[in-house]
Amino acid sequence: MTILVGYVPSPEGQAALRAAIGEARRRDEKLLVVNTTRGDAYVDPRFAQEPDLTHVREDLAALDVDFDIRQVLGARDAAEEIIDLAEQTDASLVVIGLRRRSAVGKLIMGSQAQQILLGVGCPVLAVKAEG
Repeated sequence: MTILVGYVPSPEGQAALRAAIGEARRRDEKLLVVNTTRGDAYVDPRFAQEPDLTHVREDLAALDVDFDIRQVLGARDAAEEIIDLAEQTDASLVVIGLRRRSAVGKLIMGSQAQQILLGVGCPVLAVKAEG
């Protein structure tokens, strides 16, 4: 089985990664780190750059965690990619980071987290960054 974590280079992404590492170690399962972008903008701060991924690789290797990292550049949004990858990999758990947003912001803009919570067929662990 696999623990899938949606990773972005942010405090929320780091919180999700830490929680996913803990779950992967506790369950003795492989960790799949997923970073995705639609590619419809010249700059997407959620799309991890190589220094970010190198840091993640080094941390996971030092912790002796069995892992894979996938970066997806496609026409679909992050929630759709995570939902599909969770199904394809038969994930036992999906871990996502939550950021603070107002109720009005969620209503108007929608929520990637909400899509994942409703669309994934396995348990979802949602974590917030400290502070």
